[in-house]
Amino acid sequence: MTRRLKRLGDVVGAFVLLVVTSPLLALAAAAVWATMGRPIFFRQARTGLHGRTFTLLKLRTMVAAGGGDLAHDGVRITPLGRWLRATSVDELPQLVNVLRGDMALVGPRPLLPAYLGRYSPDQARRHEVPPGLTGLTQVSGRNGLSWDEKFALDVAYVDQWSLRLDAWILWRTLVTVLRRDGIAAGGHATMPEFMGSQQNGLATGGGR
Repeated sequence: MTRRLKRLGDVVGAFVLLVVTSPLLALAAAAVWATMGRPIFFRQARTGLHGRTFTLLKLRTMVAAGGGDLAHDGVRITPLGRWLRATSVDELPQLVNVLRGDMALVGPRPLLPAYLGRYSPDQARRHEVPPGLTGLTQVSGRNGLSWDEKFALDVAYVDQWSLRLDAWILWRTLVTVLRRDGIAAGGHATMPEFMGSQQNGLATGGGR
């Protein structure tokens, strides 16, 4: 019953937020089109509940890599893209993912399918709940945390989940976005690629 209430809250909340933010989203989309051209939206495969794959939506923030060589993310991000990321406006299209049932408003952030084989058994428990637009990690340091710290928070959310916790995280998300805390990891435009936990005998680092 409580899970059903969470889903109902996700649908109602996402719909209201989409209506309220639609003018801002339309202006941002127009700015992306004017400065970077098409495509306006960035689409990427991510893993959701029980490791199922879905297509995540974002506003585009980077120019395409040229010459078949992937440039560093920090070079490819445009000034508009930096503002979109700093304000989290680029994440607004994921409200559509919430309405589709791919995501929830609150939960562990959805990551790349390539990471599935790199998690420890405990870290993989982050997929026991739907991924979220925001989560405990995002209000506890965001990209300023290491991967191990982020995954520990994700699992803590799975174990401690309640509607009250979700409400607190949504409130703290508003504060975090307004303060623009933890947007980037040290030395990276966002967060380095997760290559595996040290507890798996692997090193971390590289990419997004």
